[in-house]
Amino acid sequence: MERAPSLDLLLQAVDNALRAVFAPAPLTRALPGLPAEAPMDEADRRHAAGLMRVNHAGEIAAQALYHGQALLARSGTTRDFLLRAAAEEGDHLAWCEQRLGELGSHRSLLNPLWYAGSFAIGAAAAALSDSLSLGFVNETELQVEGHLQQHLQRLPASDARSRHIVETMQREEAGHAAAAQAAGAAELPQLVRSAMKLTAGVMTRTAYWL
Repeated sequence: MERAPSLDLLLQAVDNALRAVFAPAPLTRALPGLPAEAPMDEADRRHAAGLMRVNHAGEIAAQALYHGQALLARSGTTRDFLLRAAAEEGDHLAWCEQRLGELGSHRSLLNPLWYAGSFAIGAAAAALSDSLSLGFVNETELQVEGHLQQHLQRLPASDARSRHIVETMQREEAGHAAAAQAAGAAELPQLVRSAMKLTAGVMTRTAYWL
């Protein structure tokens, strides 16, 4: 029989959720080499804000996925890996949030929904096995890396500041995928990978506007 999460872990999960969704994202690493703000017309500014809002929502989902996985992780080693990855992703969240403020825009109004759905997926994967849980990390990061590449192509040419943030995030997402593979990630079935891509598409299209 599976051992239920301790009260401490449950309380930590609640605290993680409240902080991720409602509190300003704490910045633990300043982003070096960030270019100066360049002039943009209003249409480009709105478009850049929409893309960065999508990226911010994606980082909310990543936080939730890792927190859900950590709650039900079988081994302490896997739990530590997931919480460490979540902390590193927290900087991405802070960078996107900072950029949204600079662009005069807002976070996704549906962040609580993105968090709840991703947390449930992460917890369900972890309940099955640590290797499957790590497989979700690997596949999530690979899909996010591709998604960020599309944003690099869609960002306004004058928005070097957002571009620098996205490029840095993309490099680090690739590192997280490689780390999950090295930790023993299982390969997910094609059906699961396709469902993840479909779900991410819904979030992407919605968060751009909301």
